[in-house]
Amino acid sequence: MPENPLSDRWPLAPSGAADWLRELCADDGVTGFLTPPLPDAAWVLNAMYEHERGPVDISYHEHRQALLAAGRIEPLSVAGLDLEVGIATGGGLGRAEHPGPGWRRLRWAELARRTGDPVVPEGRPPARHCFPSARKDGSWPLHLDPPTEGSLDRETWNRLVRVLTAYSPDGPDTRCLAYYNPLMLRGADFENLHVRAGHLRDAEALYDNTDADFSPSNLWAEDRSWVLCTDYDLWGTKVAGPPALIEALLTDPELEALRLPWGP
Repeated sequence: MPENPLSDRWPLAPSGAADWLRELCADDGVTGFLTPPLPDAAWVLNAMYEHERGPVDISYHEHRQALLAAGRIEPLSVAGLDLEVGIATGGGLGRAEHPGPGWRRLRWAELARRTGDPVVPEGRPPARHCFPSARKDGSWPLHLDPPTEGSLDRETWNRLVRVLTAYSPDGPDTRCLAYYNPLMLRGADFENLHVRAGHLRDAEALYDNTDADFSPSNLWAEDRSWVLCTDYDLWGTKVAGPPALIEALLTDPELEALRLPWGP
């Protein structure tokens, strides 16, 4: 197996480097360590996109069914089991890129105004239960590219790294650690935590870790002044840290972030 290109800039660190997160969160980190405010916190929402001229009256599921009926694709089955029901709902798990020409960023707040749904339901984190009114039988409309699950999209990750750099003790030279939960690794290891150590100036490269198809579950400054968590099941990243950093995230024109007064 070829060596991971991150090995030079982000070598593996001892599993024990994440023990403080185990203790802080009282959790095993299987989906990521969801930290409390340190002392403040905000959620950075994964990007969603809308096609400028896409069909608004057909869902991903209906589109797939039309392709099946026309014989343009084959039904999906495993071991004789029909997996077609509910398979095409839109969205995806893991890393995501801008969908390309014709697509524009759709803010969660804009979709909330359009549908009447809250940006995030009260008492819940940002996840698949958001925007039920935007979907038909659980499937998103074909002209919308919903947020990715379990990973930041590349645009949001890169912008978040730049904001963290501006509010970190040593700027780009800030030493950091990155944790990847075992669910996202190709060789899952539930006993030894997968941690890498490096510098914030190289954090954009973490998005292309060949061991995982996700952005890191947790990234934190070595001095623990801030920590972010992208939970495997969620559509956003919680950033915990000083009030100045959190305020910068909430007011950044390229990110969409909000405080949620509930949850850990």
